[in-house]
Amino acid sequence: MPNISRRAALRLTAGLAVGSALPLTGCGRHDAAAAGTAKKVDASPATGTLNVWAAQGDADVLGTVVKPFRSANPDLVVKTTLIPNAEYYTKLQAAIAAGKGPDIAQFFPESQAQFLNSSTLRPVPDGLVDPGSFFKSLWDAGVVGDVAYTVPWYAYTYALVYRSDLAKKAGVEAPATWAGMVPFLKALQGAGAGHALGADIGWDIFNGQDVAMYAWQAGAPLVTSAGKWNLDTPQMVDALKYNASFFTSGTADTSGPTFLDAQPYFVSGKTASMITGPWVIGQLDTAAKKSGWTASHVATAPLPAGASGSVSFSAGGTWGVLADSANEDAAWKLVRYLAKPTTQVAQYKAYSSLPAVISAWDDPAIKGQPLMAAFLTQLKNTRAFPQISTWQQVATRLGKEMEAVAKGKESAAKAAANIQAYAESVGTGTKR
Repeated sequence: MPNISRRAALRLTAGLAVGSALPLTGCGRHDAAAAGTAKKVDASPATGTLNVWAAQGDADVLGTVVKPFRSANPDLVVKTTLIPNAEYYTKLQAAIAAGKGPDIAQFFPESQAQFLNSSTLRPVPDGLVDPGSFFKSLWDAGVVGDVAYTVPWYAYTYALVYRSDLAKKAGVEAPATWAGMVPFLKALQGAGAGHALGADIGWDIFNGQDVAMYAWQAGAPLVTSAGKWNLDTPQMVDALKYNASFFTSGTADTSGPTFLDAQPYFVSGKTASMITGPWVIGQLDTAAKKSGWTASHVATAPLPAGASGSVSFSAGGTWGVLADSANEDAAWKLVRYLAKPTTQVAQYKAYSSLPAVISAWDDPAIKGQPLMAAFLTQLKNTRAFPQISTWQQVATRLGKEMEAVAKGKESAAKAAANIQAYAESVGTGTKR
């Protein structure tokens, strides 16, 4: 697996979208909805020029991955621009507003709500791809009012990663439910871990996403069917208490590790588990400075289930075609190619980006990786974050309230009330 670029990218790009509560529009922009759904994309060769923008990270290998497509379409020129993650959404927003955006742009499903409108993106043509071939929550993240605007490219979610050697020494297995989580963590500590859980203490938007995930596990949607915030609920209180239990039980430490210290702590035994994404797996041999360390010391499992099951969130990368693209036909042909199972396997081999197409997981290159099985199981039980432009502001506040509860400075009930009040104060922007 690659380095920290996945979450690092999100840590940077997520904050860039916080201030944008309104759809992106520009003078004279093409109204895709008024023009109707694009005609079906045929199998003829693509021609002309395509400008593709993407964030650095998973797209670093795009040139290699699309070589077969370029060979099959010799009269097409593909110009790819890779932009640092910290600047990506800001530059993309500015380009779109000025009517100078690319033909195709990469998005992140957990932070793309502001772009999902007909003045910014063209609807995905009927028949271009099979919506049912993707993990459902990833596809749904790009759909507004029954219109799909993005096509999934790669996927990730969170699962439980733990020290299998210490679990074996303690005679315990990964917990299946919330009730078993703290006893499991205490057993890992009894087997020699300093603190059993290496909990992220950034207390930011990512912690907020964690508590949102726990709220789903407890059984509460974050938004009502009427589009209103639904955060001051018994289930949210349970979610905050569940997270706090890691700290109040002494199995996690409010002072560390930080995000960048997570892997060294885990390898050294200062911690013995993480609730994290699949990119971590490939970092552990490097952190241990020993090839094969991961295979003999690490196991993965789906997240422990709350009252409503083992639900996680979906994240990753998607592609969209800009509304004022000058070469829509070729753009969709490239997006279709990037959505093929074989292409997504090629992307995995080049960068370890996990496929968003479910069937691609049957390829031996992926199926033969035992530590990935838990992530596949979890991806089949995920939800998309609210398609609300102020969600990232609310998630950041969730992280801060989560911190107060974990440190015993505030009750879970008070935190839930505070979160609801804050969410109502910033509103929902334009609901997607």
